[in-house]
This record gives sequence, C-alpha cells and structure tokens, in this order.
Amino acid sequence: MTEGDLGAVASIAARVHVSYPEEDAVFAERLTLYPDGCFILDSQSGPIGYMISHPWHLGQPPALNIMLGALPAPASTYYLHDLALLPQARGLGAGPGIVTLLVQHATAQQHRNISLVAVNNSIQFWRRQGFSPLQDQALAEKLASYDAEACYMLRELSAA
Repeated sequence: MTEGDLGAVASIAARVHVSYPEEDAVFAERLTLYPDGCFILDSQSGPIGYMISHPWHLGQPPALNIMLGALPAPASTYYLHDLALLPQARGLGAGPGIVTLLVQHATAQQHRNISLVAVNNSIQFWRRQGFSPLQDQALAEKLASYDAEACYMLRELSAA
C-alpha cells in the first residue's frame, strides 16, 4: 500500500464497514507508522480490498477511529486493525490468503500472537483462520466503540 492507495482504501472502507466509519487520517497514520503492515488487494479493475496491521499491546485494542500517535516498543501482539474485501474479492480465497500473509509477516517479526476485533458477523471466518475469542471484562469499554457484537480474538503463533 502507498499513499496513492489511500483514496481507494477510504472508498472500500465506506462500502464494507458502513457501521464502523473511520476518518481518512486514521488510515494515513497507520500507513505512516507501519507501512510494512499495510497491503492492497488489486485486480484488473483496480483495488478490491486492503489490510492494515501493526504491532500493538495485547488485550488493549485501539478504540475505533482514533489516532495512535506512535507504536509500542516492544509490542506484545501483532494487531490486525482492518481487513476489508469488496464483494468481488470474496469467494476467491482472498481472505484466507491475506491471513496467511499476515501470519508469515508477524512470525518473521517474531511476534507470539496476532489479535483483532471481529465485527460484521465475521467471528466464524476468524475461527476458521485459527483465532479464538479472548474473554476479558476490561475489554468491554474498548469494544463498545465498535458495537455490542464486537469480539476480541487471538491467534497464537508458533515460536519463530
């Protein structure tokens, strides 16, 4: 992903995450803070999906639509901020493919786990990708910025 892709990212996000809006500045900041974790899924007709991820604090997902300011060092998890696929990208193996890329990247960076907040009825998809819900009452306030159905999930990685 490059700065030139941010318009497409915002457009895809507006279509896929209608109930979870984020300002364009949030996407731009994530790209600036950790470009190695930002990917665009291109097709012959243009971008049809993206993934934004970065190192973060385990059990402390950022609230929706906030600026981070900086990334932690050291980080205790590799956080998947956002995966959005347009309908034409679904059913092509794009979701599992990007998760494979995510796992490879996080493992190469020596992270022990990957965490995310599942929204849009995606819990079953993430379960199939090896993620499990992490129940923690302290997460309730953070997850409330998403919605009542948001679920914090974790996937342990093999030792690097």
